[in-house]
Amino acid sequence: MAEQLNDRESSGLHKLMQYLPARFRPGTAVVPVVRLSGVIGAVTPLRPGMTLAGVARVLERAFSYRNAKAVALVINSPGGSPVQSRQIYLRIKQLAAEKKLPVLIFVEDVAASGGYMIACAGDEIICDPSSILGSIGVVGGSFGFQEAIRRLGIERRLYTAGAHKAMLDPFLPERADDVAKLKAIQREIHQIFISLVKDSRGARLKSDDDTLFTGEYWAGESAVALGLADSIGDLRSTLRARYGEKVLTPVIAQPTGLLSGLLGRKSPGAGQLSALESAAGLPDELISAVETRAIWAKFGF
Repeated sequence: MAEQLNDRESSGLHKLMQYLPARFRPGTAVVPVVRLSGVIGAVTPLRPGMTLAGVARVLERAFSYRNAKAVALVINSPGGSPVQSRQIYLRIKQLAAEKKLPVLIFVEDVAASGGYMIACAGDEIICDPSSILGSIGVVGGSFGFQEAIRRLGIERRLYTAGAHKAMLDPFLPERADDVAKLKAIQREIHQIFISLVKDSRGARLKSDDDTLFTGEYWAGESAVALGLADSIGDLRSTLRARYGEKVLTPVIAQPTGLLSGLLGRKSPGAGQLSALESAAGLPDELISAVETRAIWAKFGF
C-alpha cells in the first residue's frame, strides 16, 4: 500500500513538473547570456555608450538567475573609456566571486582595447576565427584649428586660472611640455591595462611584452596562439557541448520604453527628444558620431 502511494506521489510530482517553466525544473542547465556591445564610455545624449551604470542591472540579473551553471557574456566592442572598461571588468569579477559562477566570454566582431579589458574578466575567452582581439594600448587625439581660425579672422579669447588649464586646447598652438604630460598619463594608464591582462590571463599568455602590449591586434586564430584567447568556437555549440543539448540560454537585456521608466532608468527616447530640442548640442552629436565611426573603422568595421 505504501509503495502504491509513493508511486502515485511520484507520478503526480512528475506531471506537476511538466507544467513548470523549463528553467525551474530540477536538473535543467541554464546559462544566462548578456550582450555587451558598442563604444565604451559616456558620450553625448544621442549616442549613449556602454557604461557600468548602463550594464550593472543586467549583470546583476544574469548572475542571480535561478539554476545558472555559468554566465555567458557576448562582447562586441572596439573599446573606449579605460575607466568604464575597468569598472565593468571589476563588477563582473565581483559578481562571479560572490555567486561562484564561471564566466564564459564569446567575442563577436571585435574585443579590442577596452573591449578586450572587459573580456579579461572571463574564465575563458572564446572567439570566431575572424574576430579581432587585442589593441592593448592607450590612444588619444585632437585637432589643431589655430591656423583655420586665423585665416577666418577669428580671435581666440580664453581666460584661465592655472598654468595648464588650457593644455592641448585645439585652438592654440601645441606645446611640447603639454604633449609630454599627456604621454606620461597614457603610459600610466597603459601599465594599469598591462597589469590587468597579466593578472587575468597569467601563464596562458604565450609571448613577450614587446609583442602583446604594443597596441597591435590580431584575428582569432592568432589571438589563441598568443594566449589572448582560449579557443575558437561559438556560443550555441560550446554551451551545448558542455551543458547538454537542452541547455537554456536566456538573453538578459536592458529594459526599454515604458518598463525602463518604471524601473527608474531614463528612456533613450526622452534623452533624444531633449537633445533634439537643443540646437546647440547638434555639433557635439556630429563630432561624436564621426569619432564613434572612426573607432569602429580602425578595426575594419
